Amino acid sequence: MSKTTDNAHLVYKLSNNFSRLLLEFGKDYERRILEKLQRRGHPLVRPSHSSVFSNLGLGAVRVTELAERALVTQQAMGKILKELERIGYIVRDIDGSDRRAKKIRLTERGVQLVKDSMEIVAEVRQHYAKQVGAAELDDLEAQLARCVSRIDLEYLPESWVDPEMAA
Repeated sequence: MSKTTDNAHLVYKLSNNFSRLLLEFGKDYERRILEKLQRRGHPLVRPSHSSVFSNLGLGAVRVTELAERALVTQQAMGKILKELERIGYIVRDIDGSDRRAKKIRLTERGVQLVKDSMEIVAEVRQHYAKQVGAAELDDLEAQLARCVSRIDLEYLPESWVDPEMAA
């Protein structure tokens, strides 16, 4: 096998593997949602903001916990939160149990963004169901959910991995 063939094989493996497939699917999914959110009246929402909204969970949460869930530094999370606060989606309140800490919660505008997002997620899911088939998409989602529940992802809140809590 020639060096060029070896390199082509390696490049192919780098760009066509499980991780890359998940990443590309996720990027397309988020891009579609973001475009629809912007058309629905949220023009300042950016991809980096999903690290906050996808990790808020239920109720108010501390900055340190958000950063841990999003797998970013506290400084990076603080910068994103400052921007979201400036555009009116979140507020940072002093934590009653630790006056040095801040808890993040959604404003009314933030709650509306979440509601719009849920409707848009359903629309995007319908798009994918048409493209790949509803049964295949259901199966993919179920398989991924089972995998996530079996992997010890310590940064996820319990409410995300325990189906009983979602009921």
